[in-house]
Amino acid sequence: MAADTSLTPHDPYAALRLPEFRRLISARVCMTVATQIQGVVVGWQMFQITKDPLALGLIGLAEAIPSITVSLYAGHVADSVRRKNIIVAAVTLLALCSVALWLLSHSVGSWLLAKDQLYTLPLYAVIFVSGIARGFLGPALFSFMPQLMPDRERLANAITWNSTTWQAAAVLGPAIGGLLFAKLGIAVAYGVDAVLMVAALLLFVTITGRPLPPLEGERLSLQESILSGVKFIFNNQIVLAALSLDLFAVLFGGAVALLPIFASDILKVGPDGLGYLRAAPAVGSVLMAVALTYFPLRHHAGRKLLWAVAGFGLATIGFAVSTNFWLSMVLLFMTGVFDSVSVIVRSTLIHTFTPEYMKGRVSAVNNIFIGSSNEIGAFESGAAAKLMRVVPSVVFGGMMTLVVVAVTAWRADKLRNLDLSPKQAEPVA
Repeated sequence: MAADTSLTPHDPYAALRLPEFRRLISARVCMTVATQIQGVVVGWQMFQITKDPLALGLIGLAEAIPSITVSLYAGHVADSVRRKNIIVAAVTLLALCSVALWLLSHSVGSWLLAKDQLYTLPLYAVIFVSGIARGFLGPALFSFMPQLMPDRERLANAITWNSTTWQAAAVLGPAIGGLLFAKLGIAVAYGVDAVLMVAALLLFVTITGRPLPPLEGERLSLQESILSGVKFIFNNQIVLAALSLDLFAVLFGGAVALLPIFASDILKVGPDGLGYLRAAPAVGSVLMAVALTYFPLRHHAGRKLLWAVAGFGLATIGFAVSTNFWLSMVLLFMTGVFDSVSVIVRSTLIHTFTPEYMKGRVSAVNNIFIGSSNEIGAFESGAAAKLMRVVPSVVFGGMMTLVVVAVTAWRADKLRNLDLSPKQAEPVA
């Protein structure tokens, strides 16, 4: 019997009625859980080897550099080559990286990593290669999802469910990673990471590929095509302001990279506690995302976005000064609640205002702004902690987030007055 793909007014499950969309988000769940397990285990392993907060920051830098380097070209490729082919190739490389980490956790690999801090280089090398894969995966996956949607109404619903399921996976991943590492050891944790990544690959393979959207206008040269995504965003004040707000908030306000230090030295809760701390922001994010599925942000969306990022900064400051595990969990939970608003509003803006044939290139710029800002923010957090000590560096980051919100509210009047109700959500140059 054919699947029911009928759309009813205000149907919160509209996108989930499409079998291929269900496979897509299932693949993303597997991939995200695997990535989160990997992040927890690599972070804890690196800190135990080096006892150096800067080493944690360098993990982010090792992933961000290749991702940023390839992003603009990856966006051009995503608008020139069938997007499913790019996704399958990138996830295959991520699966190989997971297997490499699993191999490094055995005999010879463990001996190498235990010898000296210099031998942490194999870990950095694997993270570097995974950064290349993610640089190509982001634009292709972002622009492939709308091709599965038969109409704009389902696309809006798909954006929210995509964020919701991603956040749900981000809840499970850190907790699973911390518990696996604490109870069964590093080899088992990396093994589960590899199995989940292979499962994601198999799910992506089962989705039918789509042809590229028809090109509008004249064909551009490689250089013009690569730069067109940058020009598009810088010519749209609303999208530029939303991306900039998220970029600097994540850059200065993120404390996730330093959680192994908080778990080990400040809160003293060990690797399983680290898993719960890593999961707390995602719990808040997924609950807010589910709420927004039923009660979407429409009226005064810009103002709500600004207040949400300000709340993120305040919660970050509170977490920095907390010495109680449960209070820290609550404050991290609140950072996730506030961050979810920003993620969904930003994704909605890009999907709404970007032509289909340019979504790969625009998504690539979005990845530079947002995706890599997480890794660069991790490096900033590690470097600041090295210079200022851990707690003052996180307080400083939260204060800088508040400054960024104030400047954005002052300078970006179109974002401040943004309304996403159907009659108002039109592209603004």
